[in-house]
Amino acid sequence: MVVPALNEAATIVEVLSSARQRGVKEIVVVDGGSSDATVARARTVADRVLTAPRGRAAQMNAGAAASSGDVLLFLHADTQLCAGSADAVRRAIVGGAVAGRFDVRLDGEHGFLPVIAWLMNFRSRWTGIATGDQAMFVRRDVFVALGGFAPLPLMEDVELSSRLRRTGRIAALRSRVVTSARRWEEHGVARTIVLMWALRLAYACGVPADRLARWYRRSND
Repeated sequence: MVVPALNEAATIVEVLSSARQRGVKEIVVVDGGSSDATVARARTVADRVLTAPRGRAAQMNAGAAASSGDVLLFLHADTQLCAGSADAVRRAIVGGAVAGRFDVRLDGEHGFLPVIAWLMNFRSRWTGIATGDQAMFVRRDVFVALGGFAPLPLMEDVELSSRLRRTGRIAALRSRVVTSARRWEEHGVARTIVLMWALRLAYACGVPADRLARWYRRSND
């Protein structure tokens, strides 16, 4: 399992410990230059803690190169796996999938969050496109053959999903990982919905990822 992290000291131990309890054998954390205690706390649980240039694509590629498993699971540092996750991944791969993802549940108090999660899961199942919040996994040989994540500042998960979809079957697991709803709660649910869908639409229309990243940063300032 590869976990890209940046200033996640508050939750990193809980996330990694939960993954251990759910059957994950190898944990590689890749820090992107945290200014808090993320690295020190990650070392108490992870097998390896590396540093890489900031950016999930670069961090996850570095973690994949440093890991040893035949299947790579990429988990955001604010997402927790569900019970039986490791076995579910193994069954999907043995069953012929080249990659896959989980359904997601948003951990928060706002009453609209379950609807957002349902829409995310439905969209992913319909399009075959996964996002990092959904704990993407992929066979190592396929990941290497595709060259890993493209060096994009945003949409690296969507871009890889698009290439994986042309490679073979993508497993859409109905087991739910739990991801933090902090961005929805900090910036407003309606505003975040509009922003995320606008970014996805712009990317689909060919707007470069670096421009989208600038839009995203400005919108969250």
